Amino acid sequence: MIAPPIPYSPSLEQPLDDEDETDASLEASFAHILETTFKDYGKPVRAVHAKAHALFEGTFTVDATLPRELAQGLFAQPGEYRAALRVSTNPGDILDDNVVLPRGLALKVEGVGGEMLPDADGDAQDFLMVNAPIFAAPSAKKFAGKLKLLAATTDRAEGAKVALSSVLGFINGALGKVGLESGALAAMGGARQVHPLGETYFSTTPFRHGDYVAKYRLRPISPSLTALAGTEIDTSGRPDGLRETLREDARSLTGEWAFEVQLLRDLDKQPIEDASVEWKEDEAPFVQVATLRIEPQDSWSAEKVARIDEALHFSPWNGLAAHQPLGNVNRARRRAYKQSADFRATGGGCPMATARTAEPSAAG
Repeated sequence: MIAPPIPYSPSLEQPLDDEDETDASLEASFAHILETTFKDYGKPVRAVHAKAHALFEGTFTVDATLPRELAQGLFAQPGEYRAALRVSTNPGDILDDNVVLPRGLALKVEGVGGEMLPDADGDAQDFLMVNAPIFAAPSAKKFAGKLKLLAATTDRAEGAKVALSSVLGFINGALGKVGLESGALAAMGGARQVHPLGETYFSTTPFRHGDYVAKYRLRPISPSLTALAGTEIDTSGRPDGLRETLREDARSLTGEWAFEVQLLRDLDKQPIEDASVEWKEDEAPFVQVATLRIEPQDSWSAEKVARIDEALHFSPWNGLAAHQPLGNVNRARRRAYKQSADFRATGGGCPMATARTAEPSAAG
């Protein structure tokens, strides 16, 4: 039997005494990555998820007649909004696509209205997701340690990264054939080079969902997308092979995803402060609350690159107060993501500063 959802309370979060030290460590790593890549590329790029593979504009439609526990915040009323999507790879380097790494999908639902979080950028609700159900570290402190190591590899031995990724991918593929595919190897860069549009994406960390608490998921539902699940893309000799393939496919693709909510129902089984614990679906089911749809388009047009890739800032802290990020990983991301956005806005003539005053409104 499924337990009822647990009401949100500020007491659900348990801040740690050393979070200021963790934040400082993250900021130091971000600074190293940002400054190193700025010297390399002659322009500021994101400290994480620097390389985008596809950019889309679409519509985000909130379902009608949702039950009360789901009809919260952005989802309190049915409606249709403009949406911007950015499909990316997680490092701060802009790497050859032969380095197989976890994928990210950043979704900005535009013109949402309502009370925004302090320092939120514009009037949009952002959802940052990756193609795995759990975060890469259980805590912000562990994440800071991993990011410190990642920062140390920025700008170093890309050929070695390609070779390591290929070896890990081969091992992981072999394990997968006997039902033992390793999530740990995938997180290290041993994932198969599968089509990003066939993947399911997860928020991995919890958020306030109005009167409740939830994680979020974006799941392909149209045949055009589900047919791509597990499809491998050959990027050998193609440094931007993913971008090229997605651009070709997007020209004739109409795709739909279910946007789903997973409500917190048991604090022991679904912890807020440990981002490495998967909330099992049989104990906390995902339920669809909205549909994301894209029509055929050019996923790497100059206009989209200028508006979405260069001008927009994505952060879990860009959004409604009703969807406040929760847990120590999310608390740490607040300062670090703002640091990256500020660097891009002021470090090299990035047009983000002017774009902040011209956010598009909702479509409906």
